[in-house]
Amino acid sequence: MTALGFLYPGHSAEDDYPRIEQLLGSDIRLQVVHTDIGEDAHRVDALLEMGSPARLAAGVEELRLTGAEAVVWACTSGSFVFGWEGAHGQVRALARSAGLPASSTSFAFVHAVRELGAGRVAVAATYPEDVAGHFAAFLKAAGTEVVSLRSSGIVTAAEVGTWGLDEVLALARAGDHPDAQAVLLPDTALHTAAHVRDLEAALGKPVLTANQVTVWEALRLATRRVNAPRLGALFTKEPLVQSPGA
Repeated sequence: MTALGFLYPGHSAEDDYPRIEQLLGSDIRLQVVHTDIGEDAHRVDALLEMGSPARLAAGVEELRLTGAEAVVWACTSGSFVFGWEGAHGQVRALARSAGLPASSTSFAFVHAVRELGAGRVAVAATYPEDVAGHFAAFLKAAGTEVVSLRSSGIVTAAEVGTWGLDEVLALARAGDHPDAQAVLLPDTALHTAAHVRDLEAALGKPVLTANQVTVWEALRLATRRVNAPRLGALFTKEPLVQSPGA
């Protein structure tokens, strides 16, 4: 049995995690601990507070008691708003606090894009334009070319959590670009676990969604690999050979 831990802010799409656990169909247990979201706002100052060391550390002790082998801060906007270096610092502090290998959803996207060998991506974001721009800048700092950036202008995670397949599919289609080798949907408040295969069939290319890549990143940290076709190309592709520390 492999136990994986996730610090998830508030309550929006956390039910994606038990769904993904079922889809993995293996001896994987996904443990979700909720952190205090503070103000529910896709606004830079609120996101910086949401991802502050104190808020993350508050959930670590509960997570340690679950026997988790790795921990991922299951929040994209609450990590990339710190910038490339700041997000690294956030993860290092989380690893020290938890005493476990650690990462965040922002880095999960970076590693998943590399796994797919996708040098050019399109971003279809629920966020306001300025916040979406921070994610694009984060990807560019990782060496990924963002060929298209779509912003939906939604301020709260609570609203994002109400979206179903029709809205998610419309977002992905609106954000796609002919030159993109993959489409990224970066909000962990967005329900996508049940939709990845439909999204990829509609777009004809890999689609990376926040909760999907977050779980994949935790598996990567625990050196586990699970073939799960219903979770899309990321969970079926053979790993690329990468240089150490990539």
